[in-house]
Amino acid sequence: MLLAVDIGNTNIAFGLYDDEDLVQTFRSETVRARTADEYGVLLRQMLALRGIDPSVVSAAIIASVVPPLTDVMMDAVRHAFAREALVVGPGLKTGISILYENPRDVGADRVVNAVAAFERIRAGVIVVDFGTATTFDCISPKAEYL
Repeated sequence: MLLAVDIGNTNIAFGLYDDEDLVQTFRSETVRARTADEYGVLLRQMLALRGIDPSVVSAAIIASVVPPLTDVMMDAVRHAFAREALVVGPGLKTGISILYENPRDVGADRVVNAVAAFERIRAGVIVVDFGTATTFDCISPKAEYL
């Protein structure tokens, strides 16, 4: 199963996917002072509380808008599941063309939202995310992030 990690400014959202099916979600407060060991224990305990054997995690992906926690979470995944996480960031091929003057200005959370919405709808789409900040993202019918 794929462990998806969305590190936001207020919360970290975790999703466990079996192919395209979301089978479980859980959340944690974003705590910049936590160590990789602490996040690793937290991840394994959250799975255990739901009766999920951690060995089912075969891959992981991280989208983060909190740069200091990106490497921490990569280490947590490495130690908790013996897996290297893929990190969403500049240079990762997503199938979406980001038409900003500086594409690096678009946060990883917004990129994954855009990709997921376009993959599901396969047409122009507007994504609204009610996170710490409410954001609106427009994706054209040609898979262009506007």
